Amino acid sequence: MRLIAVITTTDTLEEAQRLARTMVEQRLAACAQISAIESYYRWKGQVEHAPEYRILFKTTAEQYSALEQAIRQMHSYELPAIFALTVSEALPEYAAWVSESTA
Repeated sequence: MRLIAVITTTDTLEEAQRLARTMVEQRLAACAQISAIESYYRWKGQVEHAPEYRILFKTTAEQYSALEQAIRQMHSYELPAIFALTVSEALPEYAAWVSESTA
């Protein structure tokens, strides 16, 4: 079992909350954290600036494909950022909780 952190962003708190709750309810993530952020990005030839909400999902590598698919189905963005970061070290008891919570 390998822990990962999956990150996406959205433009409304309501969508972030809906994504977070659904992924935890479906056991695709053990936990989801929402943070307000400010983003600058290039989109369709223009530099854009907007407030966004970052959602960090704590899950396992085994759940990544299902989590990505569920996020894509629910996400309002044409091209949502969805990516995973490997967790190289974790408290063993915490890692066990993430694994149990997503099983």
